[in-house]
Order: sequence, then structure tokens, then C-alpha cells
Amino acid sequence: MKLSYIIALGWLFMLIPFEVMPQQQVQTVQIDGKTKGKTFEGIGAVNGGGATSVLLKDYPEKQRAEILDMVYKPLFGASLSALLVEIPGDGNSTQGSMPSHSHYRGDYNYQRGYIWWVLQEAKKRNSLLTLDGTAWSVPGWVGKGKFWSQDAADYYVAWLRGLREVYGLELDAIGCRNEKGVSYEFAKILRRTLDEGGFSNVRLHAFDNWGKGKLDFLQDMRSDSALAAAIDIISAHTFNEIAVTSKQKVIINELGKPLWNSEDHVYKKGFDCLISIVGCFNRNYIESGVTKIINWYDIAGVYPLEPYSEDPAMLLAREPWSGHYSVREALWGYAHYGQFTQVGWQYVDEGCVNLNGGGTMVTMKNPITGDYSIIIETKGATAIQNLKVKVAEGLSKGKLCLWYSTEQKQFEQLSDIIPIGGCFTIELEPNTVYSLSTTSGQQKGAFVDIPVSKPFPLPYEEDFEQYQNPVEWGYLPHYTADVIGAFELVKAPRRTGICLRQVVGEHTQSWAPEWHYYTILGDSAWSDYEISADVFLNPQDEVAVMGRICHVGTGYGIIAKGYYLKLDDKGQCSLIITQGKKDKRKKVGDAEQQALIASMNDNSEGGERILAMAQVEGVAACQWHTLKLRFEGNKLTGFVDGQQVVTANSMLYPRGMAGLMAPMQEQRICTPYFDNVRIMPVGPRQVTSTLPSLDIRPLYQ
Repeated sequence: MKLSYIIALGWLFMLIPFEVMPQQQVQTVQIDGKTKGKTFEGIGAVNGGGATSVLLKDYPEKQRAEILDMVYKPLFGASLSALLVEIPGDGNSTQGSMPSHSHYRGDYNYQRGYIWWVLQEAKKRNSLLTLDGTAWSVPGWVGKGKFWSQDAADYYVAWLRGLREVYGLELDAIGCRNEKGVSYEFAKILRRTLDEGGFSNVRLHAFDNWGKGKLDFLQDMRSDSALAAAIDIISAHTFNEIAVTSKQKVIINELGKPLWNSEDHVYKKGFDCLISIVGCFNRNYIESGVTKIINWYDIAGVYPLEPYSEDPAMLLAREPWSGHYSVREALWGYAHYGQFTQVGWQYVDEGCVNLNGGGTMVTMKNPITGDYSIIIETKGATAIQNLKVKVAEGLSKGKLCLWYSTEQKQFEQLSDIIPIGGCFTIELEPNTVYSLSTTSGQQKGAFVDIPVSKPFPLPYEEDFEQYQNPVEWGYLPHYTADVIGAFELVKAPRRTGICLRQVVGEHTQSWAPEWHYYTILGDSAWSDYEISADVFLNPQDEVAVMGRICHVGTGYGIIAKGYYLKLDDKGQCSLIITQGKKDKRKKVGDAEQQALIASMNDNSEGGERILAMAQVEGVAACQWHTLKLRFEGNKLTGFVDGQQVVTANSMLYPRGMAGLMAPMQEQRICTPYFDNVRIMPVGPRQVTSTLPSLDIRPLYQ
């Protein structure tokens, strides 16, 4: 690394050969501590927008704590200063679904799922962490199927009350709804309901959409005083892609409201993700005046099969059975901000600029102490740049620590910079990130004894009897990942013990288009195996076991690719292949998701097709039966109560995960029970690994 300093008297103290300097143009930036810029309100990440951390809850306590430390602990890893969570609503919202606190009207349970636990653990590590939330999906009963309603406002307030009364946590801000348009009337209703419910301190941000029209409501805020009074913070998504226009800036300044980016995306890999995150944060302020930036998402506790399972998350945590996890380069992009800034600091506008040779620079100060930090990225630069910084009154004249990241090294410390006469010069390499600060205490957190990666154990057997008190586990068993719906631990009907039930009985107001409700588990590399489960059908119910699931949608559209064996309460049994979205040409989702679908170049036949079916005697509702689907090469066989009932040949999908399904019907969703789930290898290649005894502690005790 090359670094040089220029002193006021003209003396040159440098760590590189003298002859380099005359060939390099110097850009001079003066930062003045007396100027008051906008208040910085944090950088952070979304936990949600899908069941993004569903497998994290199942990690052994040691690794679970380490993962959370890497993301939320101050001056250690990412050191986030803000967290936005999805307020769960039973419906799919990209990678899966999370259970609502209110499945139906009048039902309130504040220990379902794991979002409460995530909030608790994050806040425990950083008491200054700001908390935000909004809904993607909601249960069907809300507004009788129409979200913009008093029901939705009451739904939010009930969730806030649970957060306060059960967990002692307060949300700092809340959004109207994620990426689902605008409703001026709802913003007013929500503001009034928050105030009347004892949450006047919770700020409302709106409207959290993206695209060219995401800020069209600004004009109406000018003329609608009630709307302007209801919305505390102007917010939208992806200013990194579509910046604020000059006309919009005028209106925002007139309204006197802060501007937040409540979700940005940096879909890059490796170091490119790291440097692009810093560039995204920098440009959000330089180009648009955004003072709080949230990226999607933090911890990838999802199966590799699921969309966006690696990028852009900062940490992969998808093997709770082994305890293995991995920190990605992206995490250190957040650290370049998180370890050098705090909520309440102020931007120094003169130090927030584009660099002449490529890249950006942002400067922030502590308005009380005069400490300051400078965050720089030089993505796209083709040559070395020299940046001269003149520090004016009101800022610390002390030494600056210096940290940098390149493709070869991430978040490494260099020698301190000592300004002389209030000036210093730093030599900037291309494609590098720098953080300079008069603060101290930064560190590159790490844990050296991370367990090695192991495949999902097979055979797998789960009788659910380890969850004698389901509430302690958030009603969720280990290793299942709900794609849509809520598969929860309940008391078994007509037998003793605990079992699993899909508990959502009506269509949700899902963020993504609906399909059958299902949960997945296992390994996408599995080929020859059988999945079986005891199943209990309510009247009119259908139930299914799934196998060789090799696809669960693209992030918007959750139709699986694989096979399932379905049984109804009249004894009709069907072996079905599902081949994804029925009409491959039909556009679903936003432009980004449409591009993702197109990139897959999937022109195969879509929809569902029955491969075989049979009528099984002796099957009835309110009884336990055993359903089993076996895969042997191209031979698929279905069993009911130990008797072979259907068979077919298909090799379209030679491998994939297992799953449990509660089929969707026109007017309702099935709510069957599952018990004694077993996944056993078939054929000569037996896998002998077993689930180890792990220190997996309940979420709520």
C-alpha cells in the first residue's frame, strides 16, 4: 500500500518513492467543522423480506452468538447502526414466509417465529441500534383482504404492543407497507392509530416503493397538510439506481423531512460487493441527500436452493447441523461505515464529493467532540489519485487511524495519519476502500474455530417430541424452511405428543403470488431416497409429501419444481410433477425479478401434471395415515399406510430437497398435521451420517 502525507511547510513525508508525486494530480478538499450538514441516521440491513434467517435459529448457541456478534456488535464486525425487520404475515415475501403474531382476527401470540428473538439479540449487542419495521405480507383477515384499512393499522399496533410488553423493545420507525403502492388515507389512519395506541414516539416513513415513480407522492404532500403531518420521514428504495431529481430535492427541503433509503440492493460477488456497498452508501448522500441507508439483507440463514441465497448477504449461515458458517467480503463493506460512524453524527458537505479520478468520498463529524471520519471508495478508477485534505475549525486536529480493503485484503489497518498544520494527503489506489477516523477502537472481529462444513445428515428422523414446550422454540422445529404458510409445532390430535401443522387456513395477502403452502428441508443434492410422514387430515383437507425439489421460485413466484404425493380425505391419491410457473412468458414481479427470470432462460413446460393416481380404500378424515414417496433413479413410487398405490417413471428432476405440503384450494388452505417425518436413503449408496447432539438453546425461555 502506498501512502504519503503533505505538510503545510512544504516538507514531504512519504512512504513511496519521491519521483511518483510530480506525475500525480492532487485533488484538494477542505472540511469545515463549523458547517452543519444533515444528520446521519445510520446504515444497516434488512432481516426479512423473506425468511432470511430461518436456519440461524437452529445453530448451536456458540456459533449462533458468533454470527450475531459479527453483524451487530459495535467495533467488531459489520457494526450495524440500524436494523429493519419484516413484520411477519404468513405469506411469501421473497425467500419464504414467517408466522404472523395474528393468524386470524382476535388471535395474538408474541412468541411465534424468530423475529422477536433477532430484535432482542441485536439490541442486546448494541443498545444504540435503531429499530424499524414494516410488513410485506399480512393474513387474509386484515381488511377482509384489502390491506389499506383500519385493520392493518390495528395489526401494526398490536405487533408493537407485543414488542414493548413482552420484550421491552421500542420501534424507532415503521413503514406503511413494503413495495405495494401508496395510500394517503392509510398513512393518516396509521399515524392516528399509533398516537392513540401509545406509540406517538414511533416515526412513520413512507411509501417505500421503487422505480421512477417512487417519489410521486411528494407533490401531494405539498398540498395535503394532513398527509405531510402524518409522514415523518420520506422514504423509498434503490436510490443507488434512481437518484432524487433536483425538483424532488426542492420539495423535500420545503417539507423539512429527512430522506431515507429503506431498502437498497447490491447484487455483487466477493470484493465487488464490498466496494459497491460503500459506493452505494456514499452516492446515496452525495447524489440524493439520503441520511439513512438500509441494504437487503444481513444473514443468509436459508438453504442454497432458495433465491438470493448467497448474494448480497454479508454472512452465510445455512448449516446449523454442522455449525459451519462463513463471513463474506460484503460484511467488511458495512464495517467501513459501521465502525467509523454513529447515529447522530453530521455530514460535512464539503467532504462529500465525487473524486476526479473515479470514486467517491463522504465525511461525517461528531458534533459534540469534533471527531470525524472519511469513507472513500475508488471503484472504477484507473490510476493512483492523491487527495489533499485541509481540516478547518471545529474538527479534531488529532491523528487518524487508517483502514483499507482491496480484493486481496479486507479491512486491514495501516499506520496512523498525523496531520501537520491541519493538512494531510493520502495516495488512493484504484479499486480500494479507505476509512479514516480520529476515533479509535476499531477491530477486525473473527472467530478461529468455526466448524467444518458437512452435508445435511441422512437418514433423518423427526418425531417432534424434543419440543415438549413449543412456545420456547417459537413453535418452529429445526431445519424446516417455510416457503409459504406457517408450519408450527402443536399438540397432536388423537395421539399423545407434539406434531407439526400448517396453521394458516385462508389465503394470505401475500407479497408474492400464492401457490400451495409448503416447507422444505434437506439437501438439493439428494437423489435416491424416500420421504414419509404420518398425516392427519381435517374434513375437506388434502396433504402431500414432496421430493426432489430443485427450485422454489425466483424471488417472486414460489412455484416449486419437483414431485409430490398428494392424498385427500376421500382416499384419492395423486403423484404429481410440478414444473414451475405455468406460463413462462407471463411477467411477474418487478423489473429486477423479471430480469432474473429471463436470465434463467427457462422455456420448459410449466405448471403441474398428474403422473399417476389411485383411489385408496380406508382413508378418511380425522385419522392418521402414513404417506411415503420413494425415488429410485427414474422410478417414482407412492405408498399409503405401507401399501404401494401409485408408480410412474420420470427423470426430469433427478435430485432435490424434501418437503411437506398443505395444498391450496380455491376458497381455503388445507391445515393438515404431520408427525414422524423420515427421510431415508434408497439404494446401495447408503449415507450413514447422523444428526449430532448439539447445544441448540430455545429462543424463548
